[in-house]
Amino acid sequence: MATLPRVSIQTADFDVTAEIAALRANDHRVGAVCSFVGTVRDRNQPGGAGTGSVLSMELEHYPGMTEKAIEAMIDEAHRRFDIFAARVIHRVGLLQPPDQIVLVAVTSAHRGESFQACEFLMDYLKTQAPFWKKEQTPEGARWVDARVSDDAALARWGIVAPNAG
Repeated sequence: MATLPRVSIQTADFDVTAEIAALRANDHRVGAVCSFVGTVRDRNQPGGAGTGSVLSMELEHYPGMTEKAIEAMIDEAHRRFDIFAARVIHRVGLLQPPDQIVLVAVTSAHRGESFQACEFLMDYLKTQAPFWKKEQTPEGARWVDARVSDDAALARWGIVAPNAG
């Protein structure tokens, strides 16, 4: 049986059920699986810069660098939490509402560790992972920082935001 990669950056969609089944396959220690799926919304975050309709988005990454950065955070999740396995799939390329963008899945013996590790990894992806995003709106296209600066999310994990003074 082939070993499942911990990180996949891909243009193709993913099957959540198949991914979770593969992550926990034949591991009788697993008592909990926590997963998060992020999807493309049809509008920007209310109150954020450029609030409005989103027709599509295009996500780009730097191959090799992005995977290495996410692998390092999975290693950190293993150090912080008593988990067995973690899997992160992040799509790149042209995406439209309501396409799936990201899957974070974690296995452990107990739910608390899975929940915490899943949230830790998702907070990292939203704030630190090296992705670039171009949104297509009725007003035209524009590049936006795909990383949402959320100092509170980082502080919860004892991580200082790179731009913090």
